[in-house]
Amino acid sequence: MSDSPSIRNHAAFIWSVADLLRGDYKQSEYGKVILPLVVLRRLDCVLEATKPQVLERYAAVKDRIENYEPVLTAASGEQFFNTSALDFRRLLDDPANIGDNLRSYIGAFSQGARDVIDKFDFGTQITKLERGNLLYLVISKFADLDLHPGQVSNLEMGYLYEELVRRFSELSNETAGEHFTPREVIRLMVNLLINDANTLTGEGVIKTIFDPACGTGGMLSVAEEHLRALNPRAAVAVFGQELNAETYAICRSDMMLKGQNASNIAFGNSFSEDGHTDARFDYLLANPPFGVEWKKVEDAIRTEAEKRGFHGRFGAGLPRINDGSFLFLQHMISKMKPPAEGGSRLAIVFNGSPLFTGAAGSGESEIRRWIIENDWLEAVVALPDQLFYNTGISTYFWIVTNVKSPERQGKVQLVDARDLFVKMRKSLGEKRKEISDSQIDEITRLYGDFTEGDRVKIFPNQAFGYLRVTVERPLRAHRAVTEEGQQQLRSIAELAAIHPGLPEFIAEYVSQWPDLTWKLDDDQPGHKLLGRARQLAADALHDPTLYERLDKLSPAAQRKIEKKINDALVVRGDDLPIITDKKGSPLPDSDLRDNENVPLPAIPVAWMADPTGRLATIEYRTAVEDYLRAEVHPYVPDAWADHDKTKVGYEIPLTRHFYKYVPPRPLAEIDAEIKALEAEIQRLLTEVTQ
Repeated sequence: MSDSPSIRNHAAFIWSVADLLRGDYKQSEYGKVILPLVVLRRLDCVLEATKPQVLERYAAVKDRIENYEPVLTAASGEQFFNTSALDFRRLLDDPANIGDNLRSYIGAFSQGARDVIDKFDFGTQITKLERGNLLYLVISKFADLDLHPGQVSNLEMGYLYEELVRRFSELSNETAGEHFTPREVIRLMVNLLINDANTLTGEGVIKTIFDPACGTGGMLSVAEEHLRALNPRAAVAVFGQELNAETYAICRSDMMLKGQNASNIAFGNSFSEDGHTDARFDYLLANPPFGVEWKKVEDAIRTEAEKRGFHGRFGAGLPRINDGSFLFLQHMISKMKPPAEGGSRLAIVFNGSPLFTGAAGSGESEIRRWIIENDWLEAVVALPDQLFYNTGISTYFWIVTNVKSPERQGKVQLVDARDLFVKMRKSLGEKRKEISDSQIDEITRLYGDFTEGDRVKIFPNQAFGYLRVTVERPLRAHRAVTEEGQQQLRSIAELAAIHPGLPEFIAEYVSQWPDLTWKLDDDQPGHKLLGRARQLAADALHDPTLYERLDKLSPAAQRKIEKKINDALVVRGDDLPIITDKKGSPLPDSDLRDNENVPLPAIPVAWMADPTGRLATIEYRTAVEDYLRAEVHPYVPDAWADHDKTKVGYEIPLTRHFYKYVPPRPLAEIDAEIKALEAEIQRLLTEVTQ
């Protein structure tokens, strides 16, 4: 917060008003009353100078034109206006009707300002304050609060409001993390995001910032402040979207109080109600909720992904339904400016899941592949755990850009800052650690230097890719009826469902049947067996309808039964001959099937862009065959890769890259410690029994 004595005094005064609510409100609920009243009082003070002109113009146009908002906005000289003759002072003239008058006063604001107060659900608080005989007292206190522009500038008002938001969020630390990101985390994030200060110098610089999950607007505020510090003459416009009504109101009101265009903050779900369609921004940042499912908007997301593909936001793939983190990242990437227009930089907070969740070919892996193969992932920074209010898990910054500097092109930087923290004297919810100013500077330096060391690793893009290869081994088997096989036949529930005696009959029939010599790759060996046995079964079981019921089984049901009969008749063994198909190729043994991860070869960018994929496929097959010769064939020489099943996967095993082996303590030391503990336990037991 600003060091201005005026701001400190105002914050202390407002905090003292919050004490009036003690008893009628929980501490965590103070913000529901104080924050909207701060907004109302500021608007009241800002509009005071032009209130006569607004009322005069309103009287002149209210009955003549339907949309008079532009006229009154021009008269007020602000983004908002109020057509009521009341203000905070005049509200106090009628104590008996102060509640109704306050509601009328709020209703006379322009649509944008009224929307903010409505989202606060302040009407509910007015009723509650009336019941507690607190409304007049609280309004009278705020009427004494001087928030006129001559006393408190827009910038100072922003500082004041952010300080109040921070205090109220910390009072409600059990839910603060849902909407409020610790300020030191934001400062670090903005440092890493805005590292191209050279583009901010000079006159006429215009920059835009976007947060699709803006909460109370803290990230936008810090990013704006950082940009203005780099170039006070730069024009900075902030944009955001928020789903929660109350935090949307806080963010939008903060923008109003700072003189930003509050209409740039949209309300609603970013996925299904994109409030900034087709917009593009210079800087994008977000701390989306971790591990939140997207089932409520699943239909809208899947429809866009299927119908629009890469022309929409989710063409790269969809993550699992219980974690929408990657949806936010794709949404943000869709709003980056193309490199020809200067490009964009993006920073987002993730937990560990997006680094590695999802096997090759899954939605998560395909999204990572899309980002890395397009050379957009610039860095991943591992942060300490216990940094956030509502979770103690480890978190990571992803820095994404489509305008990498030349030395970073084709590479990804990993930064390990997990042990750069200081312990807090008092925890706030799950937040027990914070990053000091000097540590923020250290992490920023590590990132900016782009030099390998104990905390920094730099890898080529393909180092995070791999080929998921299906390794087959030949089926060595023959047909035979064993006791175990007969038990398997008797346990086929589908046969018992048709007739209780059918499994037993099939088992007996097979055990006496000499012709078990047909090839194992026969199209439908089980069906052949059923075809031979079903009429006999109908006669033996005295059920003339059995034949027809077996014959009317659906193709899927027949295949299921055939497979189970087939499995019961197959005996495998390493010394048995290899079974081949009709072309003489060995059949794979599903029981011996295995999967290997083969490092992804370095593929030229032009090959990866080949729409047919032919060149990359040739390179992938060569890499797989080389891997088999070196790593597999020395142990199982008859193995082969099923290239049709090979999938490309991407993961970022950050922890593994920074792993340091710590040898175990000597056994003698451990043994001595155990003996000492045993002696201590024995001594304590002796004291108890004596």
